[in-house]
Order: sequence, then structure tokens, then C-alpha cells
Amino acid sequence: MMEVPAINKLAHQINEDIRDKEIRLIGDDGEQLGVMPATEALDIAYEKDLDLVKISPGAKPPVCKIMDYGKFKFEQSKREKEAKKHQHVVEIKEIRMSPVIDTNDFNVKLRNGQKFLNEGNRLKVTIRFRGRQMAHTEIGAGILERFAKCCEECAVLDKNPKLEGRNMSMFLSPKAQKPEKAEKAEQKAPPEPAETPAEE
Repeated sequence: MMEVPAINKLAHQINEDIRDKEIRLIGDDGEQLGVMPATEALDIAYEKDLDLVKISPGAKPPVCKIMDYGKFKFEQSKREKEAKKHQHVVEIKEIRMSPVIDTNDFNVKLRNGQKFLNEGNRLKVTIRFRGRQMAHTEIGAGILERFAKCCEECAVLDKNPKLEGRNMSMFLSPKAQKPEKAEKAEQKAPPEPAETPAEE
């Protein structure tokens, strides 16, 4: 039995735009109707108040299908929107620090960075050197290394600290949570009543 080819997402030739003398026709119910003149196939489509759509132009002869083309385009558009809705867009968040940052500020920046990483975003951490601070870039490198070490549980170091002009930056990427760990965490968690909303 011949396989029905997947419909190409590119623009389709439909109805009178199909200039081929002969085509292989698939009915609106998926039935193989065989090879016939394109004009005859078009008559069959019109009798059913449907469209003749070329779905495999590279085949010999080309394959056409009888369908409601407007409905097909609508459903295709709906599927694409649904797919985009479920895609997670990875953003690059940035945290900037000074080489003379105090402990409290460092901890605040660290918490923010860990939050961004746990949300699945990449993180760029930058130290900005001013004036004479450029003579002691090793201090900035030490701060970045300390930051990366504090994020070891939730992130991996993408790029080591690199000095560009007056900025020294590094990139961290979120660690993918292992399914086993996720399952264990679910098993350990006490069961919640079905009607009780989860806490944020």
C-alpha cells in the first residue's frame, strides 16, 4: 500500500493553479483514487465542494489530495501557535558587580542569579572595573570564581571569566534536572489533597 506523503508546509498549488496533465489522487477520506487527468480530479473535488491541493509536487506523477484547504490552513496555524506557546525561550540575564562589592550585596546578587538559573535562563555575570581598579583585575576574577562555585548545584560554567575592556564577564548555564532526582523528590514529598492548590 502506498504511503500518503506528509503535506509540505510551503505554499501549495491548489485547484486551477495545478497545471499538470496527470496526477495521483488521494480522496478526502485518505483513499487512493489512482492516476488520472488533473481536470478530472478537479471535477471530483468541486463535486464534493472541496479543494484539490498538490501535496507532493516532486513525485511522478505529482500527488494531489482533496481537502478543505481553508480548514487545513486554519488548523495548521492553530498547531503552530500551540507549539510556540509551549516553547521555553531561554533568556540571557545579566548581573553586574563591582570588584569592591560587600558581602551583603554579593549575597543579594547571588540569590538573584540562582533564581534566574533555576528559571532556566542563562546568566552573564560581569565585574566592571573603574579607574585604578584595572590594576587589580585578579580581585574581580576571584569574585566571579566564588560566584560560580556558589552556583555549582544549579549551574555549569559555560565560559571562564574573560576581560574585555573594563569588563570581566563569565557565562553560566542552568543544569538540566535529572529525571531520577525529580522522581525521587516527588516520591519523598507528602501527597497533597486533590483540591488543595499548590503553593507558589
